[in-house]
Amino acid sequence: MAPQDALLGWDEDANAEAYFAFTRTHPMYDATSRDLARRGHLADASLVVDLCGGTGATARAVLDLLPARARVVSVDNAAAMQRVGRRTLTDARLTWITTPAEQLADHLQASSVDAVVCNSAIWKTDTAAVFAAVAHILRPGGHFVFNVGGGFAGIRHPDELSARTGPSLNTLIRQVVAETHRYAPPPGEVGRPPKLPLETVTKQLAAAGLTVVDTEVTAQHSTMAEKKAWLSIPLFSQPEGDFTHAQRMQILDTAYARTTPDTPTVTSWLVIVAQRPDAPA
Repeated sequence: MAPQDALLGWDEDANAEAYFAFTRTHPMYDATSRDLARRGHLADASLVVDLCGGTGATARAVLDLLPARARVVSVDNAAAMQRVGRRTLTDARLTWITTPAEQLADHLQASSVDAVVCNSAIWKTDTAAVFAAVAHILRPGGHFVFNVGGGFAGIRHPDELSARTGPSLNTLIRQVVAETHRYAPPPGEVGRPPKLPLETVTKQLAAAGLTVVDTEVTAQHSTMAEKKAWLSIPLFSQPEGDFTHAQRMQILDTAYARTTPDTPTVTSWLVIVAQRPDAPA
């Protein structure tokens, strides 16, 4: 549930601006974007799609690796996110299309795209429909590179466990809200099966005509301070329930005061590289 007194959803200026500020201040999106771009076989690409591209963090990483003649199309269904991106990323090689990921094939020609890259957001989509759309626009031999958060994929990198020195910030938030508001947040995803394990993703990709050619569980190293900044974005503020955004920020501050800002944290990702097979000879 999003904060009651904050503008709701990605297509709202408050969240778009806060998200953009996070991507420019903290390294997570830059690092994960560069990792995906390096896996995309972009050296000879002419056209690349940044899927669910938001304000353009991944597009920047892709543009850095592309030949000068190549183009990037950033696709997102949130006009507010793209407004921020258009204002700050003015590379002439970049085009913005506002549309749901599931409707990607309505805006690009069949077999016209060398690679599709999607950072962090595939879980929000109807993945079976998106995979079919990606397969439609990819040229034979083209690559689809994306990641799935560890919680959604049901995986943990060993570093995530070894780096833990105390309760997570989310755990501390639950403790604070229980103490100060006598409220127990709902269990959320705890105990539920993962939404996008590799087996499910592989089957959906195969049904769309795409083949998994590489997978890796990676670890993104960060700090408690970066985690606090993430949870300060209105859309991600905690806990769930009947709280105003101001109350959530007060709870966050109280929980954060029980940590050390440079305490290491680790986020796990399942990275998947799929390919549209070459056309038969």
